[in-house]
Amino acid sequence: MKKSNKFIGYLLVGLGAYFLLRQLKVPILTDFYSWPTLLIIIGIAFLIYSYQSKDYQQLFTGTFILGLGIHFHGLEHYTFWIDHWAMYPFIVGISFFIRYLKTKNGLPISIILIGISLIMIFSIQLPETFHWLYPIIQLIEKYWPIALIGIGIYVLKKKK
Repeated sequence: MKKSNKFIGYLLVGLGAYFLLRQLKVPILTDFYSWPTLLIIIGIAFLIYSYQSKDYQQLFTGTFILGLGIHFHGLEHYTFWIDHWAMYPFIVGISFFIRYLKTKNGLPISIILIGISLIMIFSIQLPETFHWLYPIIQLIEKYWPIALIGIGIYVLKKKK
């Protein structure tokens, strides 16, 4: 069987299980009868495919889609879930890190994205001794799309 057929197989099994459980109306799983669960299933299918086929570049895609699914599920169902724009670069940073564990590629960008995201998420609760960080945080919040464009251009121009 071709590798791409395996991914489709994993995806169909996951989607079939999702719709079967939805049809059976299992009470304990009612929170998972939503569209973020479909993202979680697609992400898991990518991760399983990546490990089974040893195509570790797909780890980024699987982790990213799984992370988005978990994040949207958390926003929909849990009041304690963090609803901040910095969660998206955090998910991208985690995705780069997971891929790095197998490919040894992408660690610096992973650390940068995770670090900036954590600073931005927790910047609201900084102690008074770090008041000097607020102008920097405001600058980052205003111009972070330019940083993404710059990082993207760097990645495109970087020689392998």
